[in-house]
Amino acid sequence: MTSIADLTIVIFLILSIALILILRRHFAMSPSNERSWVNDNERLATVESVGDIAFFRNVRDFNWRTTKDYDEQWIDVKVDLSKVTKIWFVLEYFSPERREMAHTILSYEFEDGRRLACSIEVRKKKGVSYDPLKGIFRTYELIYVWGTERDIIGVRSRCRLKSKTHLFEGVVLGPGNERRMLESYIRRTNKLANEPEWYNTLTNTCTTNIVNHVNEVYPGRVPWAIGVLMPGLSPKMLLRNNLVKDTGGLDETMHLSVIDEVSREWDSSVDFGDWIRSRDTRIQHE
Repeated sequence: MTSIADLTIVIFLILSIALILILRRHFAMSPSNERSWVNDNERLATVESVGDIAFFRNVRDFNWRTTKDYDEQWIDVKVDLSKVTKIWFVLEYFSPERREMAHTILSYEFEDGRRLACSIEVRKKKGVSYDPLKGIFRTYELIYVWGTERDIIGVRSRCRLKSKTHLFEGVVLGPGNERRMLESYIRRTNKLANEPEWYNTLTNTCTTNIVNHVNEVYPGRVPWAIGVLMPGLSPKMLLRNNLVKDTGGLDETMHLSVIDEVSREWDSSVDFGDWIRSRDTRIQHE
């Protein structure tokens, strides 16, 4: 007659074998660039650099009326790497009830006034929604989405009615580091086009990648902090480490950086990036 102890051992062995098989299958899964993607993640950007000139392919330039109603457009953009003058940091809170959760974006400004934004995010498959818990496992691929500001920033500040979007001017220490940051982004963009990676909620996100880029250019500039894992909590860290311009302390800097209302008033007659940065326009909405 089988004892309870023997039965327990058998059950333990069966569960252990099942867990090993599941983990083996999980870690054997490979990321891919060949899936059925949603329209706004369908194309991967690539960049070809010749001297100071960089050619960006598949830059997204959608005209968003709502998050579901838009005109699709992909463009190619040529920039002079020696002419990048500023880096802007965007922080989007998804919901007022979840202040620890946010998305981060960088946008590069050039001498001629043009700007090119990059959003590092989950590459969404058709019919699949994002879940941060699932993102810990091998569920989503990572994508660097390059686009115009009216697209990358506008869809968030104009069309997502629950979110709150902040725009900060970045503080770049040392001459030429704007270009080095952009070149770091370019290398990673091209690498992902050839070697896809899994997104990971803890280790491979929008913010962890931005931190890696900053520390590649300026080693040790961004220390580990809870604001890296939970970017909604990052403003104190950003100001304390002189990563964004301080416009009067934390509360005032956060207040002056909000762009949602002014974005929704954009009349399309001027460049979207110029509109949201115009001091006269911002004062009308404070």
